Amino acid sequence: MRISLKSWARKNSLWLFHVNAASCNGCDIEFVASLTPRYDIERLGAQLVPSPKHADVLVVTGTVNPLMRERLKRIYEQMPEPKYVIALGACAGGGGVMKGCYNVSHGVDKVIPVDIYIPGCPPRPEAIIYGLMKLRNKIEGVENE
Repeated sequence: MRISLKSWARKNSLWLFHVNAASCNGCDIEFVASLTPRYDIERLGAQLVPSPKHADVLVVTGTVNPLMRERLKRIYEQMPEPKYVIALGACAGGGGVMKGCYNVSHGVDKVIPVDIYIPGCPPRPEAIIYGLMKLRNKIEGVENE
């Protein structure tokens, strides 16, 4: 199977933009831990960027409340194509322990399309690395179709 240069570059240089929708910071701590030298997701080509206008991947942690819904849509729209979304943690995936509360959506996928779900409360850095590898495989598959 031949892989194009564009596909190879996209899957090997994921630029991540992190959004904390409304979380307890457990997922944020684990996400930052995955950036440290012990786990080092930068060796996979993943890099945290300060602006959604430079990002390929949007990493969302926490529940989506009514105040964050429009902001999250705006951030998603600012990202260039092709763009991917990771729902990190149980709260982003489906509401988590906050599910059923009056001010909580059932997950990020009710607001923007999600490509990869990384479950856990909070997910371990190993799970985050596994999710990034799955995203890389998905990018390679999408490019080769």
